[in-house]
Amino acid sequence: MYPNLYYVFKDLFGTSHAFFKLFQTFGFFVAVAFLAGAWVLTQELKRREKLGWLKGMTGMAVRKRGDFKSGLLWSAVIAFLIGYKVLGMFVLIQGNMSSAEVRELLLSTQGSLWLGIATAAVVAGIKWVRRPKDPEELKAKEWKEEVTIMPHQRVPDFTVLAALAGLIGAKIFHNLENWSDFVADPWGSIFSASGLTFYGGLILAAVVIIYYARKRNISTRHLIDSAAPALMLAYAIGRMGCHFSGDGDWGILNNAYAPDSTGVVQRITDEQYQQRLHDHASFFEGEFGGMDKVHAHAFVKPNSLAFLPDWFFAYGYPHNVINRGMPMANCDSEYCHVLPVAVYPTPLYEIIACLFLFGILWTIRRRVTIPGVIFGIYLIFNGLERFFIEKIRVNTKYDLFGFHPTQAELISTAMVITGAVLIWYCTTLHKKTVSR
Repeated sequence: MYPNLYYVFKDLFGTSHAFFKLFQTFGFFVAVAFLAGAWVLTQELKRREKLGWLKGMTGMAVRKRGDFKSGLLWSAVIAFLIGYKVLGMFVLIQGNMSSAEVRELLLSTQGSLWLGIATAAVVAGIKWVRRPKDPEELKAKEWKEEVTIMPHQRVPDFTVLAALAGLIGAKIFHNLENWSDFVADPWGSIFSASGLTFYGGLILAAVVIIYYARKRNISTRHLIDSAAPALMLAYAIGRMGCHFSGDGDWGILNNAYAPDSTGVVQRITDEQYQQRLHDHASFFEGEFGGMDKVHAHAFVKPNSLAFLPDWFFAYGYPHNVINRGMPMANCDSEYCHVLPVAVYPTPLYEIIACLFLFGILWTIRRRVTIPGVIFGIYLIFNGLERFFIEKIRVNTKYDLFGFHPTQAELISTAMVITGAVLIWYCTTLHKKTVSR
C-alpha cells in the first residue's frame, strides 16, 4: 500500500524525500478523477455542440484590463508566497520527518526567503518583458462586448460545483449511515478527513449542477448524457485511491487466507482462522461491532484461475493508511499494520468493472441518439455494479421490515429503477415527438 506519494516514489524510483508525504495517495487519485472526468465531459459536450444538440448562451460581458503596475505588484507578491512556502517546503523538509511533522511544517510560518525573492523576481521579470508597449494600454480600461459561452466552457464551473456539493453530500450521507458515531462526536464526524459516501456526493452534486445548467439554458438530458461516461471513469479512478491507500473501504473477510507478518497472503485452515479471531479479538470487535457480527466467506482460488495472484481474491492491505490490523515485522515506517485475516479487495473489483462499463458507455454514446437514454443506462450499470459488490463489502445495515440492506443497496436499487424509468420516459417522449 501507498499511504502517500512518498511511498510511491520510494518504491518506483528509489526517491525518499519527505516532501512527497504532503500528498496523500487517496487525494491524488481524487484529483486525477476530477481532471479525467472534466476532460471526458468536455469532449462529449463539444461533440454534441457540433451536432447542434447543445447551444451556447449569449450575453453582454464586462471586459476590464487592470492597471499594469498594480498587476505586476500582485503577481510578484503571489509568486513570492509560492516560492517562500511551496518551494521552501521542499528545502526545509528533512528526509527523516514523519507525515505529522511535515503537515505541521506546512501549517507553520516557516519558509525559504531566498526562494520567495527569486520566484518573485522571475515572475515579475517575465511580466515586465511581456508588458504592453503602447502607453495607453498600460492604463486601466473597461468595455462591454457580446459573448457566447458554450456549455463545454462551463466545465470548470461544473467541476468546482461537483467538488463542493459532492463533499457536502458525501459527508451528510456518511453521517446518516453512521448516525451513532455522529451523535457521539458531531464535530469530529463533520470535519474528519475520512468518512465519505459516494452516492451522497453524487446525488447532491447532480441536483446542484442541474439547477446551475437550467439557469443557463443548457439541455438537462444532453448534459447528463455527456456526464455519464465521465462519472463512470471518475468513479473507477477514485476507487484506485481507495485501493492503493488502503483507506478501509474493503470487503468482508475471506477466511481461507491470512497475511503473514510481512503482508504476504497464504492459505489457512479453519482452525488457524479461529485462532486469528481469538488473538485479534479487539480488532474484529471494533471492525464489525462484535465478535458475533464478524462477516466472513471462504473462497479458495480455483485452478481455472491459477494465473491470477492470491491477493486478487484475498488481500491483507499491508501498510494501510489508517494503520488498522496487526503490527508488521521489521517495519520502521509510520504505516506498519496489516489485516490479521485477508479481505476481498472490493475496490479492485470496482476499478475493473467501472473501467469496463466506461468503455461500453464511451462506445455506444454515438449510436444512442435519444437524449437521456445514455444516462439511464449509466444509472442501471452503476446501480447493478454497486448492488452486487455490496454483498461482499463491510457496511452498516438497516433493519427494514425484516430485511437488512445497506444504504448503498437501497440507493443502487433506486438507481436501477430510476434508470429504467428514465429510458422508458425518454424513448416514449422521442416517439411522440417524431410522430408529430
